[in-house]
Amino acid sequence: MRVCVVGSGGREAALADVLGRDATEVLVSPGNPLIEGSVDIPPEDLDADLFVIGPEAPLVDGLADRLRAEGQLVFGPGVDGAQLEGSKAYMKGLLAEAGVPTARYGTFSEAAPARAFLDTMAPPFVIKTDGLAAGKGVLVSDDLAEARNSVDDYLSGRAFGDAGQTMVIEEGLVGPEVSVFAVCDGRRGVLLSSAQDFKRIGDDGTGPNTGGMGAYSPYLAEGGLADGALERIVADDFIAPTLAALRRRGIDYRGVLYAGLMLTSDGPKLLEYNVRFGDPETQVVLPRMTSSLVELLAQAAAGSIEAPPTFADDAMVNVVCASEGYPSAPRTGDRIEGLAAARAVPGVSVYGAGVSTGDNGALVTAGGRVLSVCGRGADIAQARERAYAGVAELRWRGMTVRTDIASTAAART
Repeated sequence: MRVCVVGSGGREAALADVLGRDATEVLVSPGNPLIEGSVDIPPEDLDADLFVIGPEAPLVDGLADRLRAEGQLVFGPGVDGAQLEGSKAYMKGLLAEAGVPTARYGTFSEAAPARAFLDTMAPPFVIKTDGLAAGKGVLVSDDLAEARNSVDDYLSGRAFGDAGQTMVIEEGLVGPEVSVFAVCDGRRGVLLSSAQDFKRIGDDGTGPNTGGMGAYSPYLAEGGLADGALERIVADDFIAPTLAALRRRGIDYRGVLYAGLMLTSDGPKLLEYNVRFGDPETQVVLPRMTSSLVELLAQAAAGSIEAPPTFADDAMVNVVCASEGYPSAPRTGDRIEGLAAARAVPGVSVYGAGVSTGDNGALVTAGGRVLSVCGRGADIAQARERAYAGVAELRWRGMTVRTDIASTAAART
């Protein structure tokens, strides 16, 4: 099977890597210099047996619909289903209809009622753009004054442009966060291995939110690896009722439902759905698959998943190496050194994201998140040690790395 992956980041690099195990050919549009099979050709102009759309923006823009209209087999929801991520207000309304546990919320396009709603809540305060903001449109703060000021920044468009001119304010939930992907065929969703990511730029969860500075898989709870109870709850109380609510709205959802969950003292609650594989979690979940990713995604795209996926009994840790100034104003054009040495570390894979080729042919930084350095091992501690050994081989001016990715989980293994 010839597969076309749409996108250019670390997620797409991992997708291409795992799909390449049993696809006859993998093309990546547009890809980047570190992804084999990258082509500077729009996906609509490519011939493939299966199209896998990576980022959220082309899904919200209708790429899956356009490809399906041409008779192509596509993994990724149409515009109607992509609104689960394209509009936080739409998502929250569907969650209410489906009876999915989530935080109390309000949706606002004017400042006065938004501030009044904030005044009824206890910290932490959570403010989100309604529209897409590349994973950065969330403020979580214990400071009411900061939250009230952000209302003006969001609604005026100063912070996130049109994406923030409608906003969602939620009660702050407390507990560990977990990411779970469900591959859906319109009626059924099968779960992939769990993961935990790290959103803040700095150690100990400090600084602004980013697209994600690292992740590990599988999620390790206080008492050890999840025994299946979490997976059953996610499947029965979150994914199944969501797909049923989508069907009632006439939406045939064939793609990923990425459930971002908070494990509160009252049980799991949904923070948000994304409509694509998450980045940086994809880089530690998919490589651990022992069954065929090509077969799973093709079956989902055709509307009939035959069997759930299987995973190795090991662990992976992803440490993201970012540019100086990320997430607000990342530097670009800095020469990247040490890539070959990092890839030579046993158990390490390096996936390229924000990279390009400079005028002299050297590999240079070209975005905020530059490389995903992924270690694989028998347990999280070994995987983490290998990932950071790979990171130690890399260098460029202002390279930014968290030093505590998966540290707590590793200490429990």
